[in-house]
Amino acid sequence: MDLFSVFLVALGLSADCFAVALSSSITTPAAPYRLVLRTAFAFGLFQFLMPVAGWLAGRAVVDLISAYDHWVAFGLLAIVGGKMVYEPLARGRSPAEKLDISRLPLLLTLSVATSIDALAVGLSSAFLKLDILTSSLVIGTVAFSITALGFLIGKKTIRLNGRAAKLVGGLILIGIGFRILMSHVA
Repeated sequence: MDLFSVFLVALGLSADCFAVALSSSITTPAAPYRLVLRTAFAFGLFQFLMPVAGWLAGRAVVDLISAYDHWVAFGLLAIVGGKMVYEPLARGRSPAEKLDISRLPLLLTLSVATSIDALAVGLSSAFLKLDILTSSLVIGTVAFSITALGFLIGKKTIRLNGRAAKLVGGLILIGIGFRILMSHVA
């Protein structure tokens, strides 16, 4: 596989990162650059590490994981998205309350959920005898860039406030999880 093909794979793997960043920019339209950089770095790092892990894991481990990886991704995104949907609907919540996805537990959860597919890419890279470090660097760099782009586009195009923003952001995350689930079940 040539470098351009790896770049196209990286774009595909980054789609979930873009959607999560866009969702976050809906809930936090004035996101500080530290939030954007921290999130982009974490997503890029996990998109870099997962192909390496898949490459190292070998066929036996991936066969065990591939049977339910889509359920794990769906579950993680549904929990985070469900929490985002629930909070604005619950009484006593401030509509101005922002969701900071750069906080470590949530950031790690979203980083894993958006990069699970990269594990399978790492496995296939081993079979194709690709240079895993170059491929992973491209994938991680593209994920970093696409995540930052998602934040920037969201800041410029979408202006929702308070409860509606959290509700829309949560529904987007649940939708991503559902798409991942349906792509493996159907």
